[in-house]
Amino acid sequence: MTASSVWLVRHGETEWSRDGRHTSLTDVPLTEAGVAAAREVGRRLAGRTFALVLTSPRLRARRTAELAGFPGAVVDDDLAEWFYGTFEGITTAEIRKSKPRWTLWDGPVPGGERASDVGRRVDRVIGRVRAVDGDSLLFGHGHSLRVLTARWLGQPVADGRLYRLDTGTISVLGYENGSAVVDRWNA
Repeated sequence: MTASSVWLVRHGETEWSRDGRHTSLTDVPLTEAGVAAAREVGRRLAGRTFALVLTSPRLRARRTAELAGFPGAVVDDDLAEWFYGTFEGITTAEIRKSKPRWTLWDGPVPGGERASDVGRRVDRVIGRVRAVDGDSLLFGHGHSLRVLTARWLGQPVADGRLYRLDTGTISVLGYENGSAVVDRWNA
């Protein structure tokens, strides 16, 4: 079976996401703006039904799901954010002081995940959503959802760099004439 569409929700704002700090394992709470954005996501999703609702295990994603009206979202470890290793809590600008051309997409992540590891995780999520009959809703994170989008479209993991994704937004992946497409992005 093929899912009709996959709705992606990036968690609401946290202090670290607002400041551009890489956040994977650290459970940083939503800011007041993040709570408001999560509730707004809920208003925008009101009345929609989903065959599958999954969330990252991180508190910021689970809380966003709860505030959006999906407290029963199933925790899926494969939706966790890219593990940043020693870059946890550090901004790209800080990393580039010692590694001027570094990017997450092609640079080393000391003590963290390789791009291919994240790709394998999100490929499993894609397999799960394609196996259900109906729409799916996923609550997750900026980088991992960008990787998921690239993989949905059949692109390499590094092409996730092409899909900027803001906090508290809804994006929709689907199909058109048998081809995987982006129906809506960063809304």
